[in-house]
Amino acid sequence: MSHAPMTLRRDELAEPLGVLPPVEFAFSYGSGVFPQPGVQAMSEKPMVDYILGVSSPSDWHSKNIEKNPHHYSSWLAKFGGNWVSGFADNVGVGVHFNPFVPWKDKTIKYGVIGMDKLKEDIVTWKALYISGRLQKPISILVDKDEVRTLNLRNLKAALYAAMLLAPSELTEEELYINICGLSYLGDIRMFFAEDRRKVQKIVRGSADKFRELYRGPILRAAESGLLDIPASFGTNPRAKLFQGCDTSRITTLVAGLPKSVLARLGAQTGVILDGQQSEKSIAEAVAQSKEGHAKLVHRAIGRIVRMSSLRQSVSGLFAAGGVNAFQYVIKKSSKAWRSWTR
Repeated sequence: MSHAPMTLRRDELAEPLGVLPPVEFAFSYGSGVFPQPGVQAMSEKPMVDYILGVSSPSDWHSKNIEKNPHHYSSWLAKFGGNWVSGFADNVGVGVHFNPFVPWKDKTIKYGVIGMDKLKEDIVTWKALYISGRLQKPISILVDKDEVRTLNLRNLKAALYAAMLLAPSELTEEELYINICGLSYLGDIRMFFAEDRRKVQKIVRGSADKFRELYRGPILRAAESGLLDIPASFGTNPRAKLFQGCDTSRITTLVAGLPKSVLARLGAQTGVILDGQQSEKSIAEAVAQSKEGHAKLVHRAIGRIVRMSSLRQSVSGLFAAGGVNAFQYVIKKSSKAWRSWTR
């Protein structure tokens, strides 16, 4: 039996939080929340994904293991909250996921991360993991003003990175596809465990939400002379946007990237990142590079994502336990295979 796309209400999405220990910040995301083209052809409902920000992951997991031991693999629950949290930090990128948790007529997966690590990734793109999810439409269930404010910087940086990877002329939809694809550059799962059309499906299934999310940053970029937008911007996804290729514009865009990206760009151009002045030097070196700024930025972001996706994949498979890990790999690989054989 196939399932037609559905949109869950915010109160429905928040219901599972009622059986978990309190959290400081929470959002849901993915195809289980925002229907994507082709979801109606799936033989089962997509899992509903959550990210939960907590003050102390070890304490939170200890409480949750007492309340919901069945959410964890049996071997992992025996070690306790400190071990769960430590494993996520030392093997993964600080996020522990409990997948395949039954909830009413759905299945959910929730990831737990400390607020300090969550905020660090939003600002620096150290792992481009949580920050990558926040660059796409989400449904916020437990809000926090500080996170919302920090994410404005994340959205601006995502726009700048996408512009640096784009040609001088592109459509609004192509810009959103570039933005959405940032956190998948170099992701090892894209080779065997993800739909190869994933990025396009995300954008086309949530075009209005991308427009709402990036309208402010795009208008400010236009006001600053970094991007030329047509009068039809916001109403026609195929309307053409234009950007210049001059060194000063590229320098401004590169200087607006997060520190983890700048550090890798510095390594490629031979400039050490040790202060605001060196950020400008790195940006100028990238803008003047004979290799081309797009290649350098693509490589820098790809290296961040490749390492974090590898670490998180290893952490997730071990944490999920044998049966759940096997089930998850089969499900993801099957989805990827279908996308390549259509």
